[in-house]
Amino acid sequence: WGWDTGGVLALHLAPRPLPHPRIPLRKMKSLRQRLEEQGLLEPFLKQHPHNQASKYFPRGTSMVPNEYYGTISIGTPAQEFTVIFDTGSSNLWVPSVYCSSRACENHKRFNPSKSSTFVSTNESVSIAYGTGSMTGILGYDTVTVRQRPAGCPSRGTRGHGDTVPGTIFYYSPFDGILGLAFPSISSSGATPVFDNMMSQGLVAQDLFSVYLSKDDKSGSFVLFGGIDPAYTTNGISWIPLSAETYWQITMERVFVGEKSVACYFSCQAIVDTGTSLLAVPTLALRRIYKALGANSEGEVRRAGSTGLSGPPCFVPSDGQSQPAAGPPTAYVIESDGFCSLGFEGMDTPTEEGELWILGDVFIREYYCDLRQGQQQGGAVPAGLSARSPRPDRPLRFLPPPLLLSLRTIKPWKSIRVLSFSGKGWSGPPRRGQAVAP
Repeated sequence: WGWDTGGVLALHLAPRPLPHPRIPLRKMKSLRQRLEEQGLLEPFLKQHPHNQASKYFPRGTSMVPNEYYGTISIGTPAQEFTVIFDTGSSNLWVPSVYCSSRACENHKRFNPSKSSTFVSTNESVSIAYGTGSMTGILGYDTVTVRQRPAGCPSRGTRGHGDTVPGTIFYYSPFDGILGLAFPSISSSGATPVFDNMMSQGLVAQDLFSVYLSKDDKSGSFVLFGGIDPAYTTNGISWIPLSAETYWQITMERVFVGEKSVACYFSCQAIVDTGTSLLAVPTLALRRIYKALGANSEGEVRRAGSTGLSGPPCFVPSDGQSQPAAGPPTAYVIESDGFCSLGFEGMDTPTEEGELWILGDVFIREYYCDLRQGQQQGGAVPAGLSARSPRPDRPLRFLPPPLLLSLRTIKPWKSIRVLSFSGKGWSGPPRRGQAVAP
């Protein structure tokens, strides 16, 4: 499938930094749930084999079965769209009125002829996703986030496509995608929205933060240019990111209890708001299922009686930060009386090792702050920091120098499952930090 998209980046200049724009996110039914309700999931999966890995390799690919959506406006006067704020891709696109696909009929479409600030180009754009692909034309226009324009210093580019995915896009609740990863993976060299905001001084700080609530109705948000102190606690420790592409880090090993079950020689992990589950190598998935008492399909008993030894716990090897984890129920998904683990299989080896994707199942447990840019006195490595959503359970994310900071949550009684490390660090975490009390 392909998508007729008219994603747009900002083209508006602002004379001074603006207060932190906060975009509320709505948690809605996932695409999988919508297809199940229509009786279309099984035939869709047969017709479109799922390829989670295509989001990350090659450049310009992505996967978006997300459940959280926010609203932006494009053009002058503003045309409103529902989008995914996706840390696993870099382009912004929405459908346009030139879309010839039936899928576009079910979505809002951008009309460039009705925008006085729109500038067309002849540049094409193509982005592959784990569930399809989008093709279109780039253009320039203004993007407004919570009534505050996001600007491009030189040009604002948007995906203005001609074809869209069939079944999957037709039933998707979002109109487009706003990518929040790095410019290096942007299709056709388009500048990401947040990079434009930073370069035009539209944000007070070169960072944004994400909180995904478990509440279906409210509470989730993306905050540009700042961190909400209500979700933070004292101190942050940083772990370097391994590339200026995605929000990617090095993970040292995977444990269930005291037993190492995967990632024996380190592997890569990407923190991705555009992916719903934890995507792991299929061999590791089988081992995790077995160790956690799930069957081959990942099904477990009802949460609370699953027998899980503990959820994934993330332990940096800097010798200072302590492990962080959410409750086992965070990784158990209940639907129609059935419970399954929030994992899925994916095989995508990289030069640095196997690839793992930490999606919303993981991110929901933390308040994530992602940072780029410089501070007074010199450049500060960009980085990824994850903080717990509760004041007593923090964890944090910032870019190269790219950094991932993992703060502890409060003491828990489960065993560590995962440990992370950054470049230049060696050896396991301290004994006192390897296992929770």
